Amino acid sequence: MVGFIGLGNMGHAMARNLVAARIPLKIWNRTSAKGDDLVTAGAVRVSGIADLAECEIVITMLSDDAALEQTLFGGSLLDAMQPGAVHVSMSTISVALSERLSKEHEQRGLSLVCAPVMGRPDAAVAATLFILSAGPEAAIERCQPLFDAMGQRTFRFGGEPKSAVVVKLAVNFLIAGLIESLSEASVLVTKHGVGMHTLVDLLTSTLFSAPVYKTYGAIVAEERYRPAGFPTPLGLKDMSLVLDAARDANAPMPLGSLIRDHLIAAMALGYGDADWSALGAVVAHNAGMHKGSHTASAARITG
Repeated sequence: MVGFIGLGNMGHAMARNLVAARIPLKIWNRTSAKGDDLVTAGAVRVSGIADLAECEIVITMLSDDAALEQTLFGGSLLDAMQPGAVHVSMSTISVALSERLSKEHEQRGLSLVCAPVMGRPDAAVAATLFILSAGPEAAIERCQPLFDAMGQRTFRFGGEPKSAVVVKLAVNFLIAGLIESLSEASVLVTKHGVGMHTLVDLLTSTLFSAPVYKTYGAIVAEERYRPAGFPTPLGLKDMSLVLDAARDANAPMPLGSLIRDHLIAAMALGYGDADWSALGAVVAHNAGMHKGSHTASAARITG
């Protein structure tokens, strides 16, 4: 039996794919109604975290360090799990927390696998996520059928769970850097009379044809920042985690600092409910373009 905690935009889709793969699944979420369709499809909803005690593997897909810590310690998940069980943390968390959890799990006779994912909610629905895993090899092998049900490929980064965490943070930094640089280039050509769509079409048809450029290029060009696939507050959280990890390793990341500040600006400009690609709106705002575009964009999308 597998347990699953956290039925947000990503977690719900991932859990549904596990049910579709006929994997016996127990689910728990603070808002229980989010799992109604999963119960209809065959999952078992439990009333509390302690009811996951018999699960051999428990997956957590939670928003941040605080939510994970509350579940593991305040919610007593670690106390409930039996020795020999595997906890799979699929959230993007801090390197420091992953190191702490590694010690806690080892002391309790549990295995920790950190397995954050690459992909937006549509990839979670389609089971085309990329899964970045690290932890005891035997534990990852036990989890592999679950990863196969949720994603298209699993990457392994060795026996230290924190390795997968730091790789995921590095990936998110690169994505944010892409959005920032694409936004700046778009503002440049626009202020010289060339449309953003023209630039994005050129880029994604030639040298920058990777899916990430196509996805974010279209969002920035169309100012389609709502609804959020990956909300700005989570982007800000991740960039803060990147900089924390960089500070601890004495690895200067000046671009990371700029992006973090632009995400803070996005929050201040009213994009707290928007996708983190609203970095594009901040760049445009700083260039004197589309002032008040946060309300204009919302009106176009919702109206």
